[in-house]
Parts: sequence; C-alpha cells; structure tokens
Amino acid sequence: MIDEMTTVLEPSPLPDFVETKYVKDITNRTLSYIKAGFPVHFRGISGTGKTTLAMHISSKIGRPVVMIHGDEEFTTSDLVGGEHGYRFKKIVDRFVSRVLKVEEDMVKRWVDNRLTVACKYGFTLIYDEFTRSRPEANNILLSILQEKMMDMPVGRDGAEPYLRVDPEFTAIFTSNPEEYAGVHRSQDALRDRMITMDLDCFDYETELAITLAKSKLSKPHAEVIVNIVRGLRDSGKCEFAPTVRGCIMIAKTLKAQNFTPSKSDGFMKTCQDILASETSRVGSKTNQARVKDIIKGLVEKELGKGKTVDIKKEAKKETVAI
Repeated sequence: MIDEMTTVLEPSPLPDFVETKYVKDITNRTLSYIKAGFPVHFRGISGTGKTTLAMHISSKIGRPVVMIHGDEEFTTSDLVGGEHGYRFKKIVDRFVSRVLKVEEDMVKRWVDNRLTVACKYGFTLIYDEFTRSRPEANNILLSILQEKMMDMPVGRDGAEPYLRVDPEFTAIFTSNPEEYAGVHRSQDALRDRMITMDLDCFDYETELAITLAKSKLSKPHAEVIVNIVRGLRDSGKCEFAPTVRGCIMIAKTLKAQNFTPSKSDGFMKTCQDILASETSRVGSKTNQARVKDIIKGLVEKELGKGKTVDIKKEAKKETVAI
C-alpha cells in the first residue's frame, strides 16, 4: 500500500511537446540504455529541456512516476522514509463475561518516502537536479543502482533490513553544471553507475518548433526571435548562454500584448530585459549593459533584412483570417 504522503504521477504525453529529429534521437538512445538496465543522467545548463525530456521519456516507459527535486537540506531519511506520528492499537477482550481485559499499544509509525516507494513498486524515479542534494544523502543510491538492493533503516516496523528493488524500477537523473551556485560535486562511484548524456542548446529546427508550440506566434515572427537569441548565443559575450527559454519568454510576451517583432522601442526593450536577465548574474550591471548593446545590434540587423515587410504582410493575413 502506498502512503498518502507520497505523490505518484501517472505517465502521460506532455501537451505541446515538440519531437523533432534531434529530440527523437535523444529519446531513442535513452530508451535503449534503459532497456539495457542502466539509469540515465541528463546533464546540461538551465533551459536545455532536461526535466521536460525526463518526463517525456517516463511517458514512453509507461510506469507510474515518482519525482524528487534535489535539496541542500535532504538527508537519507528524506529519500527513504522515517517515523512520522504514532500508530495506536486497542484490544478489548470480553471472552469471560464478567471480566473486561483491555490492551493498549502505541508505536511510532513508519512512512516510506518516494525513493522507497519507487524501488518497492517498480516505478520510474525522476530525480531532478540531484546534485543539489548533499552527496552523503545520495549514498543510498549506490547499492540500488548496482546491486539492486536497498539498505533499510532499523525500526521499520520489524521489516527486513534490506529491500530488493523491483525489476521494473527505472531511474532518470538531471543536473546542472558543477559551477552553478548550490550544486555539489556528485560521487564518482554514483556517476559510474549511470549513463550521462550531456545536453546542449537545441538545433535551429527544434528551437523554432518549441517557440512556435509554446507561444502560438506565426512562423515569421518566431523566426525573428529565434535568430536574435541564437545570434546573442553565438557572440560568446554572455556569462550564461541564452537558451530556448529566452525565445519562449519573448514570444509569449509578444503574444500576450498582441505585439509583433518590429523596430519599435517596445520590442527592443522586451528583448533586452528578458535576454540580459537570462544571461547575467544578479547585480552584474556592467555585463548587462554590454549584452543590451549586443541585443540592440542584433535586433536592428535582423529587422533590416527585409523581413519587416514580410512580417507586416503576415500580420495582415492573420487579421483577414480572423
């Protein structure tokens, strides 16, 4: 029986998920590793779709999903389980009519946490940003991934000191680079037990398709935004390279305000606000000023390609269609 404190997600296709050739290749490779019995680790900068891809893979596997988000404060018991509250038992014996016998017993109640539930029932575990948890909290994973056995703490309702991991159990991990704030270096022994796939920014086809799916902008409008973001990325002048997340934020903002990419001051400032924020550390005003100058040049260059006329035509077509 699964405790009510553990949330189990039903696997289902993600809405607006884009599956280009690039994404299908990663998906197929990942599923082949999982089929061979290996856990998979998606590693990459923020905004490269690691968590979304993990959820997509889990829907392909088809087993219920248990999700854990890495946390600096985690201990092993946060993953495995612990004693929460009490279980009260009272027995009233009236076997002899004139004698009343009452026995009362109160013991601490053990609750399995998400890792134990996933191992016990063969669910898919998604451990998102697992390196944000301290390495010692993740030591329990070593025997799970290698020997398929889980060491259980004492006091677990008199159960066996170990749990045999269900053969259907699958683990998918995600992590940011170690230079990110709040990220710990994972144990070599743990990394050796998983197949790490380094995810980079998407190719042009995928980036454009995602921007279109998430914003519902027209293709010419989305192309302008994607080209500006990719141009900033290629400049190499940012502390953090902009990702498809920047494309989506700009596109959704334009859609919400019913704007179109143009030489107007509003479009320029929208691009500068969003992309300077995404690519710089908080408080890094000098770098943000430099990035905004680069964005200004990219916007002017992109809109100076003769696309402004095409965009206006496209806007007229949309108006007529409505």
